[in-house]
Amino acid sequence: MTKYKIIVDAAADIPEEARKRYGIEVLPIPVALGDRTVQSGTEISATEFYKLMEAYNGIPVTSQITPYAFEELFTRELEAGTQELLLFLINSKGSATYNNAVVTRERFLAGHEGAEQMRIHVFDGASYTGGYGYAAILAAQKLEMGAEVDDVLPLVEQQLKKQRIYFGLYSLKYAGKSGRIPSAAVFVGEALGIKPIMQVWDHAITTVGKARGEKKLIREIVKMVEDDMEPNTPYSLVYGCEEADRDEICEELTKKIGYPPVYSFQIGPAVAINAGPRVVGAIFEVSRKKLGKESKKQEKNG
Repeated sequence: MTKYKIIVDAAADIPEEARKRYGIEVLPIPVALGDRTVQSGTEISATEFYKLMEAYNGIPVTSQITPYAFEELFTRELEAGTQELLLFLINSKGSATYNNAVVTRERFLAGHEGAEQMRIHVFDGASYTGGYGYAAILAAQKLEMGAEVDDVLPLVEQQLKKQRIYFGLYSLKYAGKSGRIPSAAVFVGEALGIKPIMQVWDHAITTVGKARGEKKLIREIVKMVEDDMEPNTPYSLVYGCEEADRDEICEELTKKIGYPPVYSFQIGPAVAINAGPRVVGAIFEVSRKKLGKESKKQEKNG
């Protein structure tokens, strides 16, 4: 009998060493490139997917994890004797996966014999990649140390609300194709060498800054993270196809913040199809001071 099990979908981009270290299972997310469909997270690595993207002229499309897949998962875990199932799933505003899990859970618990023996906790990641992947790792760490599930649940909810991502795009090609950035802005941006800086926060991806040229991009991101991060809290890196970008931002943030990141999350298809294979950024806890200013601004504008 297993007391607890932590499962994430592939969009959480959990590093392999963390998956193995904490026994975190990954649910694949189907990605279609024309007539070909691959299972991200299990069948294909991020690096392999980047190569497919470059060779494909269209826009890859990710699919939701279906109710049927969750029904199979819940049945399997109940039969395995899992008592506490913790599911960390992709942003509910960007995919139906979370809602599919919630609806299936209610039906499963109501209609499956013996289902009352297992509690199923479903978290809306409200983000992408390590924006919620880190919360899953944190839960695994706490539980391994002996914490009770009921004590870990509120910690996870709090962590998900505090995590923000700033990442820069080296190319506007994919953001233009997906509609994240208007085509006219893509044309002008490419001509002027402008590299946008994006924010993932509260279920949304928005443009919050820009840098003129590649050499300034990491410098601008580091400054933004330094200004907005809660002091003395862990942070992580997010990167795409270039490890050199990851290493550069790691060096710069370590100098500015005073300590290194805890994890590096290599983006998979869920982010790459909208941002492109070459991105770099950081995942961090927003400072209370910053949140207070944003709250006052929203009240004033509202």
